[in-house]
Amino acid sequence: MEPVRRGDSGPAAAEVRATLASLGLVPAGPHGEGSSADSVLFDAACELAIREFQQQRGLTVDGVVGAETWSALVAARWRLGDRLLTRSVTEPMAGDDVETLQERLIEMGYDVGRPDGVFGASTERALQQFQREVGLLPDGGFGPGTMRALRQLGRKVVGGRPQLLRETALLRHAGPALVGKHVIIDPGHGGQDRGVVVPEGLLEWSEAELAWDLASRLEGRLSALGVHTDLSRGRDTWFSDADRAKFANAAGADVLVSLHIDGHRNPEASGIATYYFGTQSGASSTVGERLAGLVHREIVARTGLVDGRTHPKTWEILRRTQMPAVRVECGYLTSPVDRARLIEPAFRDTIAEAILVAVQRVFLPVEVDFKTGTMDMRELRSRLG
Repeated sequence: MEPVRRGDSGPAAAEVRATLASLGLVPAGPHGEGSSADSVLFDAACELAIREFQQQRGLTVDGVVGAETWSALVAARWRLGDRLLTRSVTEPMAGDDVETLQERLIEMGYDVGRPDGVFGASTERALQQFQREVGLLPDGGFGPGTMRALRQLGRKVVGGRPQLLRETALLRHAGPALVGKHVIIDPGHGGQDRGVVVPEGLLEWSEAELAWDLASRLEGRLSALGVHTDLSRGRDTWFSDADRAKFANAAGADVLVSLHIDGHRNPEASGIATYYFGTQSGASSTVGERLAGLVHREIVARTGLVDGRTHPKTWEILRRTQMPAVRVECGYLTSPVDRARLIEPAFRDTIAEAILVAVQRVFLPVEVDFKTGTMDMRELRSRLG
């Protein structure tokens, strides 16, 4: 659907309001039950409810119902047991019920990967293993029989977070060297979607073009160190975040770095912010959080950009990827101060170098790691060699 915002009316606004009402977030309509679709407004109460929902879900808090917010609203309708859950390759089932099932399986010691709310292959395998162990037909579907068995059993894993243990073990097993690692670089936007666009005299700067240039610089540095790199889009093409995550998962990448440049109506807004997968319920990518911190601190130390901190989010590019993933907002294109630096190739080189160092550091054991802003890749190769 088209984005729905405060003041909108019509069928789309009515559907959004009805969904909010079904979740108990707003009354059924501004004029009570029975209002016609054309008279139902996306009013101030709806906007406030959406902002609170977005905050709770780790989405961008703008009060606008875009594609990702609408998807989260639809997902929130489902509770575990409301419907039969099965795996579909073409259109995977998604919802809060799937996420609850995944978290429950993780608590019992089964490996479903990241609890992303999407019923995929890893969830099906974990469910089949559970069904075999309790004497059910291991069909990988979640119905009444599996629901009863799940309710009767308690936690198997105690004294730690199993997802954290798995992520940490995988990272340690990968080894410290970058050679042979696989990194997906995701330049944001693309094609007709240019992201933030700022005219300046006879020139015009766009987020999509600067992100592509930065991604190319990072790709060159990683490739020179023996890293297998892929870009998630071409120079003039666009894919959804869900498609980009699917591409990264199919490639079996070790890390994904998504590159964006922010914008705001207030030109005083400036600085860098970095994001990783995390939810209010506590589910998160621990290695992703560590990588986000490393990327963020390296860029701040090497560029002096204003520190906008790291934050947990549930954006699809972070939630649907099976590897540690971060999204970096490399300054504000709408800030005259940030823009003057971002349009300089040497400055983008510095950001690319900072991200390269952070990607290397996430694989290093503590005894080999460097202080932020001090790593020299040539020195590191001699230390590891």
